[in-house]
Amino acid sequence: MLRVVSFLILIALAAAGGAWVADQTGDIILTWGNLRATTTVPVFAFGLGLVAVAAIFAWSILSGIWRTPARMRRRRHEKRHARGRHAITHGLLAIGHGDTALARRHADAARRHAPDDPLALLLHAQSAQLDGNRDEAQRAFRAMAERPDTRLLGLRGLFIEAQRADDAVSAVMIAEEAIKLSPSSTWASQAVLGFRCARSDWSGALAILDSNLSAGLIDKKAWRRQRGVLLTARALELETMDRDVARESVMEAVKLAPTLVPAAALAAKFESEAHQVRRAMKLVEAAWLSHPHPDLADAYAHVKLGDSARQRLQRIETLAAKTPGHVEGQLALARAAIDASEFVRAREALAPLINDPTQRVALLMAEIERAEHGDSGRARAWTLRAVRARHDPAWTADGYVSNRWRPVSPVTGRLDAFQWQAPVASLPSDKGTTIEASPFEEAMLAAPPPKRIIVSSEALEPVQPAPAPAAQDNLPPAPKPLEAKPLETKSLETKPAETKPSEVKPSEVRTPEAKNEAKNDAKTIDMKVSEAPKPVTAANELAKPAPEPAESAPIAATPVFRARTDLGKPAFSPIPAVIPIIRAPDDPGIDDEGPSDEFTEQIGTPKAQAGGWRGFWSRWGR
Repeated sequence: MLRVVSFLILIALAAAGGAWVADQTGDIILTWGNLRATTTVPVFAFGLGLVAVAAIFAWSILSGIWRTPARMRRRRHEKRHARGRHAITHGLLAIGHGDTALARRHADAARRHAPDDPLALLLHAQSAQLDGNRDEAQRAFRAMAERPDTRLLGLRGLFIEAQRADDAVSAVMIAEEAIKLSPSSTWASQAVLGFRCARSDWSGALAILDSNLSAGLIDKKAWRRQRGVLLTARALELETMDRDVARESVMEAVKLAPTLVPAAALAAKFESEAHQVRRAMKLVEAAWLSHPHPDLADAYAHVKLGDSARQRLQRIETLAAKTPGHVEGQLALARAAIDASEFVRAREALAPLINDPTQRVALLMAEIERAEHGDSGRARAWTLRAVRARHDPAWTADGYVSNRWRPVSPVTGRLDAFQWQAPVASLPSDKGTTIEASPFEEAMLAAPPPKRIIVSSEALEPVQPAPAPAAQDNLPPAPKPLEAKPLETKSLETKPAETKPSEVKPSEVRTPEAKNEAKNDAKTIDMKVSEAPKPVTAANELAKPAPEPAESAPIAATPVFRARTDLGKPAFSPIPAVIPIIRAPDDPGIDDEGPSDEFTEQIGTPKAQAGGWRGFWSRWGR
């Protein structure tokens, strides 16, 4: 609208000027030497206008001719710049989809057409990185670092190359230079913070953290948490060297981050030493409600020095009741119950976790079996289950699993990266994972606790009664002995005393059938006085073929568990039902003179067992 009004005003002024010139009377005389020209005012004004227009047109032509070389140079420069931009754009796209050859070709074109463009230097550096030429990439980033407009970008590239070359010293120097140039640089502040934490320079790390807060890189909540982490790390390091500074640091840390587990555990320890029991319990309870952890349970149990195991158990029951059903509460309760010899309470705490146990659950069950019943077999079975069980939660950061808490991740240098969680490899799938017990574990866990523990270094085999002899008219035509694999023995062979046929007493035989066999065997041996009886040992007994039961009373050989110490792993094999027990030399059932009465009552005399088979063959011969 303003333009229309201005145009109309100009038209009006031009019309008024033309009318004024037309109204003027008189003549205009121009004299130049002998020339004399006379004209009116309107004609003179019109001629003057034509002269002005011709002068302007001539000036335009002359100025265009004068500026033609500069215009040609500018157009050529714009054309080269356009080609450089085109090469940079397509080169960055080639880097994006990983075409090394195309990226290198566009980088050369960009450097040729736009050598002073900072994006051309960036394209050249990134194409060299993609091609694996680190020297060329370092030269490109160094050239960028020398320019004021790309200095920070060049330092960033040199920092990455130093990290790839495992040159920590150069990386730290470059990051510190970037911090001086731009305090608000996030990557530089994180790098310097990580390096200072790795060197245990907690004061310098706290200074970097405060500068990040001033630069607006982190908010107030994150600053409180990270400052608590750094103060806790300093307190843990100075716990044994400067306890006053450690106490001051951890107390400030627990105020900034009350749910930080290491800070709460260490602060409770210091408060307990200062006899501030209630304050220590409150610190642990506040952290426990957010993150239940074994360290918190241990600090809560020992918050009052000198308490008995039962008092610690009562205190742990109070703590576990605050998070009902949580795994850490159940494990802490079981641990305290074992220490207090309350094995029934420990089993009740672990009962919901036995179906799918973790390693800690299996080890606690093994400890219960060993401490309550002295059952080394069940304890060994639970220990084997612990080897294949799921992993318990641990301090994990960026895939790195640590046995203790750390303030910074060793993989990425990230602060407050460690979390108490199960490692990724042990997490169950969507369907859930159930670890089934092996046959060895099932056999050991299904057996009831033994009333008497028999220690043997060669075999752990149950004793079964000897098969009853069949009538003579029901005897098979030819008995086929079962193949029995003899056990490998080392040096535990016992040397029994030689017995004469007259020394075999009926009271030493276990069953009436065995008594008859012993009598028949004694008669057979008396008939052959010239043949000296051979000494009976455990190895000889195992080497003898086992008899095949009569058809009238079939007795199948049951698979009996055999644990071999020389192999180091359990094995299952069918062996005869009647096997003598090999005992250790220091067993009270065996002495230098021969088997004792207690030993005889359990398995019968070796000669009586052998005599039963001899009597069988003597009756078959008759």
